[in-house]
This record gives sequence, structure tokens and C-alpha cells, in this order.
Amino acid sequence: MSTRRTVWIDLTNSPHVLFFRPILRRLDAAGVPSVVTARDFAQTLGLLELYRIPHTVIGRHGGAAVGGKVVGLARRSLALTRFGRSRRDIGQAVSHGSNDLAVAARLLRIHSTVLHDFEGATTMHRINFRLVDKVMVPEVIPWSALQALGLQERRYRPYPGIKEQVTLADFEPDPTVVDQLGLDPARPIAVLRPPATMSLYHRGIENTLFDDVLAHLRASDAQVVLLPRTPEQARTFAGADGVTIPATPVDGPSLVYAADLVVSAGGTMNREAALLGTPTWTTFAGELGAVDRMLIETGRMDILERPDQLVIAKRRIDAPGHEALADAVTREILAR
Repeated sequence: MSTRRTVWIDLTNSPHVLFFRPILRRLDAAGVPSVVTARDFAQTLGLLELYRIPHTVIGRHGGAAVGGKVVGLARRSLALTRFGRSRRDIGQAVSHGSNDLAVAARLLRIHSTVLHDFEGATTMHRINFRLVDKVMVPEVIPWSALQALGLQERRYRPYPGIKEQVTLADFEPDPTVVDQLGLDPARPIAVLRPPATMSLYHRGIENTLFDDVLAHLRASDAQVVLLPRTPEQARTFAGADGVTIPATPVDGPSLVYAADLVVSAGGTMNREAALLGTPTWTTFAGELGAVDRMLIETGRMDILERPDQLVIAKRRIDAPGHEALADAVTREILAR
């Protein structure tokens, strides 16, 4: 696992920071130089600062409207292209779902790899499946679903396990996270994350269950930690009695590991919690992806239909295991 060429990693959303963190460690250990660019969106920049990962900020999210996304794609792709031209040492480009980097790498004629873990983001897939050299996805996602979106078999690289097993490769819980948020460790802790209302795969989906869950938990003895995805969501929930919104980014895996239940309408946080053994519920109102279906079928995650299904009580926390998938994923990223 060696190369002298720099690996360019582009981060466009908060979970990507945690996903690439163990990969960056492995690249460094193997003597492979890397460079990180990042989009100003959600907690991406804050997490990069938290984990002290050097990076260059390029562009921001285009918003929820389709027109804004198109303009944002064009602007950021061109900005990334300019950045790439300034770095003659770059040998390959890697992201988890960055259309911007897929376009820039094609224009620069740089070998590119994209990773995905949700077959429902169809618009994104139809773009980068056709532009990149290699597409890495969990093998649990049916090949037929990917082929229907334009993925050619020569680009297809399935890997065992799921993205969050890479994220948790070197996980050591931060015991101070509960104190950082001013929580009482003797009372139940519920961690919530609202729907990704700015994503195309949420367009047209009515999801009021999350609000019902929040009201139910606020009326209980639970301490609610709410992790908004956007500043707009933070303003919506700010000041709600019994709800803690972290003022600065916190170590998400450590928080869900310390929690007694986790409820999210999205995927990444739920999957981290499920792998760490925390009771986990999804309120996603659309069609669940193959990864989430697998976690539900294996009993690691549940579908929430009513707030009164939640068990609000302290739980026994077992020592976390360690995942080895990051080694294999890093090797495949470097392979041509």
C-alpha cells in the first residue's frame, strides 16, 4: 500500500469527516501524502477543526432548491478544478458522494474514486456513476439497483460491511462528552437528529413523526440532545425546554455511545449507534436503503411508528468493539 502521488479527499458533509479520519491515518502511516478540501455545510468545518485535520475550504451547499444545487455544482466544480490545477502532485481524487469532485477530476484527467452507501440518492448517482473511474459501495446494496442508475460493471467495487464500520475503526469513546453538554449521567439521554430536508431524496416526503417524538421525549424524564443538520434547523429548535443543542461540534460516536436511545430520520448517526449497541430507531419516511434494511433485519435498528414505542430508561453500556474494515477500504482506494 504505497504511492508517491498525493490522494485528494473532498468532504461535502459532516459524516464524511469521521469516515475519512481513519483512512487519513492509514494513508499517513503508509507514507502516502494527502490533501483535504471541504464544503462549508452542516458541521463539516467544525468537525475538521475538532479533529485538527488540515483542510482547504472550497464552496458551500447550494440549498434545497434544484436550481440552487445546479448552480452550486457548477461553481464548486470549477473552484475544485482550479485547486486541482494548482497541485501537480495529486495522483487521484476520492470522496463519499461528491459530484463536485467527480466533475473536477474528469476535467483534470485525474483518476477518481467515489464511495456511496445509499442507492436512493438517484440524482447524485446518475452524475458521478458516469464520471468516476471507480465506485465503492457496501456489497449489501443490490447490483441491479446500481446498474439501473447507470453504473458499469468495470467501475463497480463492492466491499464487505458498511461505511460506519470504517468510521468506527479506531473508536475510543471520549468519557467527557456527557459533561461537555452539561448532562446528568444518572438520567436517560436521548440523541435526536432531524430529517435531511435539504436533500433531494427527502423532497416531497411529509414526516411529522420526528416532531411527535421530540414532544414525547420532552414530556418524559429524558435529556434530549438534538443535533441539527443546518443553521435553520438549529434556529427552529433553539430555546425549546428540555432540549440541548451543542454550541460547538462534539464527537458524535462518543455521544451516541453514551446515549440510552437514538432517533434519527437519516442514516449515518443511526448506523453508528446501532453498531455501538445503542437502542436505535429510524423515523425515515421514504424507502429505506439496503444498509438500513440489513440493520433492521439483524435486530440492530428498529422502525419507529409511534413515540410510545421508545424505551426511556438507562441502559448497560458494554465496551465497544473495534472494526477492521478501514484497512481493506484504504487498500482498495489506492488500488487502480
